[in-house]
Amino acid sequence: MDGTDTATPPVLILLGPPGAGKGTQARMLEGKFGYVQLSTGDLLRAAVAAGTDAGRAAEAVMKAGDLVSDQIVIDILRDRLSEADCAKGVILDGFPRTDVQATALDGLLQETGQKIDAAISLDVDDAAMVERVAGRYTCGSCGEGYHDTFKTPATSGVCDKCGGTEMKRRADDNAETVGDRLKAYHAQTAPLISYYDAKGALKRIDAMGPIDQIGIDLSALVQQSTN
Repeated sequence: MDGTDTATPPVLILLGPPGAGKGTQARMLEGKFGYVQLSTGDLLRAAVAAGTDAGRAAEAVMKAGDLVSDQIVIDILRDRLSEADCAKGVILDGFPRTDVQATALDGLLQETGQKIDAAISLDVDDAAMVERVAGRYTCGSCGEGYHDTFKTPATSGVCDKCGGTEMKRRADDNAETVGDRLKAYHAQTAPLISYYDAKGALKRIDAMGPIDQIGIDLSALVQQSTN
């Protein structure tokens, strides 16, 4: 990087299918580097609550039962990037999802003098992902996460953390739904891997190992990409 680049806040993108651990790893990066995790859902909710121009536009579209346009999302992201807490850098989680959105994001970052420092693909095995996601559940009281195979409570049906006995499983965490979400990811979002590879911004991480080791590898990669 030259002097101009180092003066601008880093922008990272996490790519990967549902269940790959993007949210978990983004939160770990937040804690280590002081970056701000930005997910599309959170951005939309915050903008609607704040009553910004873009937020009001998004609210009108959602109330009509339609999908929020890419332009509205970009407008909301533009507003969010201007806030003080984004000065150290941001991690985009769940956006962009398509090459059209990626092109729009490039245009926005040109406005702010920023660029994508790294688009990091969390590489996973599809069959293992189905097992990982379809088997997960949480404690209804404290939210502690469990898994049918990889992490069961010491006493069946009783949360190790709070002693709660009400376990919850998301309705869409089943093999069929997960398989459909993986197909949608490969069809729509995986082409972004080629998009960012062509720009020289793509980095890859093996995301099938222990969470802590993935975090160590990812942190090292981020450190290298933003220095």
